[in-house]
Amino acid sequence: MGSAGDVARRGAELFALAAQEAAVGRGVFAAALSGGRTPRSMYEQLARRSLAQKVPWRRVHLYWGDERCVPPDDEASNYGMARDAFIRHVALPEANVHRMRGEDDPERAASGCDDELHEMARRQRPPGELPVFDLVLLGLGPDGHTASLFPHTAALREHERLCVVNEGEKTGLRLTVTFPVINAARRVVFLVTGAEKAGMVAEVLEGRRIPDAIPAQRVAPERGTLTWLLDGAAAAGLGPSASS
Repeated sequence: MGSAGDVARRGAELFALAAQEAAVGRGVFAAALSGGRTPRSMYEQLARRSLAQKVPWRRVHLYWGDERCVPPDDEASNYGMARDAFIRHVALPEANVHRMRGEDDPERAASGCDDELHEMARRQRPPGELPVFDLVLLGLGPDGHTASLFPHTAALREHERLCVVNEGEKTGLRLTVTFPVINAARRVVFLVTGAEKAGMVAEVLEGRRIPDAIPAQRVAPERGTLTWLLDGAAAAGLGPSASS
C-alpha cells in the first residue's frame, strides 16, 4: 500500500515485467487494458522513457476489457485515453492494437470483438477455445462492477460469447469481455485507488459472497494469479490480515 502514484508505478512495472517474461517465453505479450483514472496514471508511467525502454513493444499486442459505445476520439473512449496516455508515445506497431470499435453498431462491434478473440485463441500455442491473456487489467466500480460487467445483468452468466453488449443502470451501452476470458488469463491485476472505493474493496475481499450483486467477486483466474494493487485510502476498510 502507499499512494495512488505508487499504485500507478507498480502497475507499470508489473506490465513491463510481464511483457518481458512473455516475449522471452512465448514470443508475444497479450494484454487487455482497462479504462479509468488509475489506469491512466499507470499508462503515463509506461510512456516514461525509463520504463518504456524496458518493454519489447514489437512483441506487445493490446486489447481492451471493455469500451464505451463512442467514437475513438470521444473523451469517454477507453481506447482514446490509452492512445493519448502512452500508445502514441511508444514504439508499438499499429497492427498490434486491437481496439473495440465503439463507434460501430454495438451488436456488430461485439461480434467483431468476439471473432477477434477467437482468432487470438486459435493463434496461441497450444490453441484453445479461450484466448489466454498474459495480463488483464481491471478496475472496480462503486457498485462492484469490473470491466463493464454490471450487477444483475445477463452478461455475468455468459459462457458462450467472449464479448457482449451490456448496460448498467446509469452507464449507457458498453462492450465488454466476459468472465471466461478474464478467468483464463495468466495474470489479473486490479488497480484501485481512492477512499470512495474503500467500502467496496472490503465487500469484494472480505464480505459475503454475492457475485450477482458484486460482480468483481467472480474474478478468479483458473490457472493464473490475481493481484490487487491498492493505495492506502482504498485499503482503509480492510481488516488487519488483508491490509498486511
